[in-house]
Amino acid sequence: MPKYRRNRINESVTEEVSAILREVKDPRVAGAMLTITGSDVTADLKFAKIYYSVYGEFTEEEEKDLKKGLKSVSSFIRSQLAQRLNLRITPELSFVKDNGVKHGADIAAILKTLETERSEEAETEEEEDV
Repeated sequence: MPKYRRNRINESVTEEVSAILREVKDPRVAGAMLTITGSDVTADLKFAKIYYSVYGEFTEEEEKDLKKGLKSVSSFIRSQLAQRLNLRITPELSFVKDNGVKHGADIAAILKTLETERSEEAETEEEEDV
C-alpha cells in the first residue's frame, strides 16, 4: 500500500475516533479530558494503535480505570468506525498513552530554568566588572 494512502487512513481514523469518543457514555472515559494525538494503522489494516493524552493529573487508580474504560468501549468505537469509514477491513483498536505533551512541557520548564540561571550569572558578571 502506498505510504500516502496509509497517512490518509491514519488521519481519518484519528479524526473519527476523536469524534466518536465525544459520544461515549462510559463514565470512565466520558469524565476524562482525552485528546487523540494520532493513530498508526498497520499496512494490512488489521490493527491500529490509537495514541491519546490526558489533560490534568491522574492517580494510578484513575489511570487504570481509564485504560479499562477505553478497552471496554473499543468494540463500540470499532463498529462506529466501520460505519463512518469506507475500509475493506476495520482495524482492531488498541489504546496507547502518549506522554509527548507532558515530556515537552517538562523540557520547556528545564530550558526556562537554565535561561534564568544564565541571565542571573550574566548580571553578576556585569556587577563584578563595574
